[in-house]
Amino acid sequence: MSVLRQIAVRAFKYLSRVAVLVFPVPGAATRPRRKNRILKSSLLCPTADLVPGSKQPITDEAARAEYAKADEKMKAAVEWYRKECAAVESRATGRVTPAVLDSVRVKLPDSDREFRLDEVATVGVRDGSTLLITIFEEETMKHVEKGLYDSKLPNIVPQKHDSRTIKIPIPKPTVESNTALVTAASRKAEDVRVQIRKLHQASLKRGNYKKHSIELEEFQKLTDRHIGDVDKIVADLKKTTNSNSKKK
Repeated sequence: MSVLRQIAVRAFKYLSRVAVLVFPVPGAATRPRRKNRILKSSLLCPTADLVPGSKQPITDEAARAEYAKADEKMKAAVEWYRKECAAVESRATGRVTPAVLDSVRVKLPDSDREFRLDEVATVGVRDGSTLLITIFEEETMKHVEKGLYDSKLPNIVPQKHDSRTIKIPIPKPTVESNTALVTAASRKAEDVRVQIRKLHQASLKRGNYKKHSIELEEFQKLTDRHIGDVDKIVADLKKTTNSNSKKK
């Protein structure tokens, strides 16, 4: 009797397996197919390799070269402005250094280019409150004086000491003088922003990139980043000068 029971149990298990294969349960066959489709698609196009459009790099060689050129020029404009504001900050905090005159440019009649002040003279500090300019060549005196006036630096009044020396007394900073310095620096900031935007437009014109292309997006990001740097420099300068004015 036990032998017959064992045979019956084995027969039932066998028939059950055959029934599943011949008469599948609804939905049972579709699950593995769906899984296989997902697996197949993931093998053909792994999601880990997908890069959002906003993060795709510029692949065109000409566009990359133009991007690097624009980046370099924009950086140069920002760094120039950073130095300008460093000199303004020095004056606003009462520190007198030759850097105050870094923006001065001198035009000489026998040259087409403009010279930095330290190329035609030495600049020193006397008594902690007076800039002393010693000119290399006596005949360039009037050109140096003109360059000082043309720089339009607030509260800079050159005083000719002798044929080769100019003194510039630097008054102690006040709230009014700091305001004038920051106002002048803010005007220069806008000039730098305009310069950066012009560089941006010139690059786009040379590249003639398609609308919604990755190049347009990356060049816009580059421009926004450098203009953001200029904005931060101005904000930091205002914060420093305001703090210094409150202390006074």
